[in-house]
Amino acid sequence: MPFEKGDFILVDYVARVKDTGEIFDVTIEEVARKENVFRENEIYRPILVVLGEGWLLKSLEEKLMEMEQGEEKDVELSPEEAFGSRDPSKIKVIPARELSKRGITPRPGITVEMDGKPATVRSVGSGRVVLDFNHPLAGKTLIYHVKIVKKLDKDKDKILALIDRRIPNVNIEKFSISIRKGTVTIEIPEEARFLEGIQFAKRGIARDLEHLFPEISSVRFVETYTFKRERKVKSAEKSKEEVEQNT
Repeated sequence: MPFEKGDFILVDYVARVKDTGEIFDVTIEEVARKENVFRENEIYRPILVVLGEGWLLKSLEEKLMEMEQGEEKDVELSPEEAFGSRDPSKIKVIPARELSKRGITPRPGITVEMDGKPATVRSVGSGRVVLDFNHPLAGKTLIYHVKIVKKLDKDKDKILALIDRRIPNVNIEKFSISIRKGTVTIEIPEEARFLEGIQFAKRGIARDLEHLFPEISSVRFVETYTFKRERKVKSAEKSKEEVEQNT
């Protein structure tokens, strides 16, 4: 049965540039290692997609909505369906000193930010730098090998998946959630409490819940600290024994 907008699904994919076969995105560790594109800091597992939310290319989402759970296939996207055609007007030439005074040594291939927009350095020479503001994949036909791993139906599973999307470095099984009378309570595990950006992640989760679950009116984040006093108790008992031996 095809999916609908608003459905929560977990998706695996391998994304390549058609002409070169180059992988530019992958969710499967085994494939990443085999193709020599594995990165240590990358997290490899099926990604959450809420259909209709624009988390993937619109044309790719439309193809996913035609599939079924467990199905896998190749999806080819033309430049118009992906990141558009290359636009020559987005090629700019600037003085190299514009980057140098910002502490940037321009080298072909690096990405810089100018006027709040990312650009790729195409060439450097004669005191000038050629910047390309086109998306790196503009003008390219893409092929996604996609698999619908699972559709999430239960609200708890959906919420856990949203948490995993915002806090991917902590095992989702460490989180505990409950839903009662329109309030979601999320128990934050010790491993997540001091992560950099955790407050932003919690705000993101709250926004996700507000947007995707109209029946939910509030969310509570709970942190429980358990005091470990066993060592102190043993020390007290030892001191008592010493006193008794000395009397």
